[in-house]
Amino acid sequence: MAGKVYLVGAGPGHAKLITVKGMECLQKADVVVYDRLAAPQLLGAVKPGTKKIYVGKLPDRHTMKQEEINQLLVDLAKEGHTVVRLKGGDPTIFGRVGEEAGLLKKNGIAYEIVPGVTAAISVPAYAGIPVTHREMASSLSIITGHESPDKLDRMIDWERVTHATGTLVFMMGVSKIGYIADQLMRYGRPGSTPVALVRWGTRAEQETLTGTLADIEQRVSAANFQPPAVIVVGDVVLQREQLKWAEFLPLFGKRILVTRARSQASKLSERIDELGGEAYEFPVIETVYPEDRKMLQQIEDAFQRLESYDWVFFTSVNGVEYFYRHLQEQGRDIRALHRASIAAVGPATADALKQRGIVPVELPGRFQAEGMIETLGDRMKPGQRVLLPRGDLARAWLPEKLAEMGLEVTAIDTYQTVVSRDGDEELLKLLEEGAIHVVTFTSSSTVTNLIAKLKQMGVQDPVRLLNKAEAACIGEITAKTAAEAGLRVSVVAEQATIDGLLDSLCSYLSDKQGQEQAK
Repeated sequence: MAGKVYLVGAGPGHAKLITVKGMECLQKADVVVYDRLAAPQLLGAVKPGTKKIYVGKLPDRHTMKQEEINQLLVDLAKEGHTVVRLKGGDPTIFGRVGEEAGLLKKNGIAYEIVPGVTAAISVPAYAGIPVTHREMASSLSIITGHESPDKLDRMIDWERVTHATGTLVFMMGVSKIGYIADQLMRYGRPGSTPVALVRWGTRAEQETLTGTLADIEQRVSAANFQPPAVIVVGDVVLQREQLKWAEFLPLFGKRILVTRARSQASKLSERIDELGGEAYEFPVIETVYPEDRKMLQQIEDAFQRLESYDWVFFTSVNGVEYFYRHLQEQGRDIRALHRASIAAVGPATADALKQRGIVPVELPGRFQAEGMIETLGDRMKPGQRVLLPRGDLARAWLPEKLAEMGLEVTAIDTYQTVVSRDGDEELLKLLEEGAIHVVTFTSSSTVTNLIAKLKQMGVQDPVRLLNKAEAACIGEITAKTAAEAGLRVSVVAEQATIDGLLDSLCSYLSDKQGQEQAK
């Protein structure tokens, strides 16, 4: 039985600008056929085992001819696959979707066209340029600028186009900007008409160049302004100085690698996005339920003595979540801890407990195990019994310190931390090009496992590759691990929380920018 093909618009570049329908298609795809203008992060949304085929074009060569792409879609569908053809922007605007859909129709293959947010309007918007304005332009033309001058002349009636609408948007026309400007002036647009070129709009590389029809070619040449870019011609460009917004966000222009486990990455990624950065998720660790029979037996033995503990210390959100999972599976009741004082390291861990109806002991000190001892040390007495549910890679410092203080410690590994199985060739390319600007580490295990994962992916010297970016660590322990591995640590959070990490990163980047401007 033949499969189905979804011709999906990926949006202008920012991963979150894909439509809800487009994301749904990605998540059920067996095969994704994608090109250069689709956000790499979108490929992380596919289900495990989905095949990814790159067919995009590079400035100096074609990876696959359009006719071959058309046939590829037919062949994959005939094999019974659900296929997503992921295209930058909207597939119906210079996306050649008509050719792809035409061959699918001819071969009796079911397909859907899923519209996307076109770069023609969204890229200018990210540069603070509305393509229409009540007082400046009530109409819009979208024109290809990619072809050779003689072909442009055959396809475009310059005399009509020049005055057809208040705003003219040229797609993919950077290399022809001089010819486009000359033609528009030749047919009556004043040389003083404002022009803007927005390169890689909505992505970390976004760059905007403005000028007029008379001088834009010289400005493009002087700035060595490279494609891909959207060209906007018209008085709406003047709105940029008043309406530009993205450049003022503290993480604008920064692509930030998020190495947390996928189940925990969303908050950090969302905050990066809110602050104007581009989060690139590459989870290097996964937390899994223990499989080792000895570990499970230790958990069961500890849970049989819940009534006997004086203290329960939670050091992570995962520790809380897996503790409750074991509690439920063993048919135990949290009320068995009625005589115990429950404490949490860090506000996130405390919140995880509060969501389950437990208000833990407040820890106003550092959000690390050391802070717990500093805060509660006077209340801990020799002979008291402590339950410490945590992960298998947790530091030995806390149970050893508690034992030194005379407490009886039961430390149980309620979950295991393993290296994720997924690879990412796009990430290697971005790291090598210096297109990852900051790598975030939220635990020592993310440091060691990222290095291990890169080696697994064939990188001979992961530290050299990672040092093309700056490292931002959630706390002193994590920073020490990174530094000992040879990484260039630029940021250590003053407070060991996600918000604390990002606050420190924003302050560091602001200070760095100020120093560079003062030179």
